[in-house]
Amino acid sequence: MRFKNLGSGSTGNATVVETSGNKPLRLLVDCGFGLKQLADRLALAHLSPSDIDAIFITHEHGDHIGCATALALRYGIPVWMSQGTYEAISSPDLKGLLRIAKDSEVIHLGDLQVMPFTVPHDAREPLQLTCQQGSDKLGVLTDLGHATAHVLRHLQHCQAMVLECNHDTELLDNSSYPVFLKNRVSGPYGHLSNTAAAEIAALSRHPALRLVVAAHLSQQNNRPELALGCLGQVLASSTEMTVATAEAGAAWMSV
Repeated sequence: MRFKNLGSGSTGNATVVETSGNKPLRLLVDCGFGLKQLADRLALAHLSPSDIDAIFITHEHGDHIGCATALALRYGIPVWMSQGTYEAISSPDLKGLLRIAKDSEVIHLGDLQVMPFTVPHDAREPLQLTCQQGSDKLGVLTDLGHATAHVLRHLQHCQAMVLECNHDTELLDNSSYPVFLKNRVSGPYGHLSNTAAAEIAALSRHPALRLVVAAHLSQQNNRPELALGCLGQVLASSTEMTVATAEAGAAWMSV
């Protein structure tokens, strides 16, 4: 199994997860871009929208929902999201393509097992997820204010993680953001700081954790070297670390 982040940040988020085998299945996790921009980013991954077999939407915020409805309808792709997310986007007619995802209820897509789990975030019913094929397990964890025991339990035994490192606390405190926005970002239903992300990485660490991708970095209140520095303090030297950028995402990576 492998995956490629197409872009990560407040301007848009999307990740392709592709199974191994003769006939790979491709899941698009979030599609927070317009149709043309998504197609352009997929093209850089040597894919097209018609190559996507399923869509999973984590929550209704614009940088994650993006063109999900239009993409599903144009290409006939089934789309999974929580009931709360569906209602938050005004319950559009998806022509039979809607699938309701529920906390801790596995979704079987061929031999890919997708496990949604609830997270604390200021959305209607947000879900993050793990993707597993055989013994290969990828955790996707962005857009949450803190890690609950429920979150940490689902992240156990991942070989790879896409982990939110939204902000550096000092940079956010000294930023030009208004106080209400600083409080929202740093609050228990906002976004993870580098330090909070490192704590999650430490609690999820095990000998087979080979890769951590720092994601959803604030362009105003973080720096790649700060995020990687925090992660590097708690991860083993054998664990590869990289950053998914808003502009280019990250390269294809194997789980």
